[in-house]
Amino acid sequence: MTTKKYPHFKDFADEKPQLEGEKKKITEILNTEILITGFRVGQSRYKDKEYLTLQFENSGETYILFTGSSVLIGQARKYEEKMPYFTTIIQRGKYFTMT
Repeated sequence: MTTKKYPHFKDFADEKPQLEGEKKKITEILNTEILITGFRVGQSRYKDKEYLTLQFENSGETYILFTGSSVLIGQARKYEEKMPYFTTIIQRGKYFTMT
């Protein structure tokens, strides 16, 4: 009897896994070092712009936050291949940035 090997869904699927964690506001983690473990960029239903779902760890717990910050969206995309990585999100005037 010949055994046929079948691929695993994860080997060919291009969907990213769902991001999980307790929801935090960006203001709750400002100036705190966090470990970025995942992100997803989506289209807002309410505004004609993108939003970022950022998954991160802090003190051994997993969290997510949502933001429309174009600076953070650009940084997340630019450094996606470096994940996971430690960063601190700070506020510079009217915008947020990773340092």
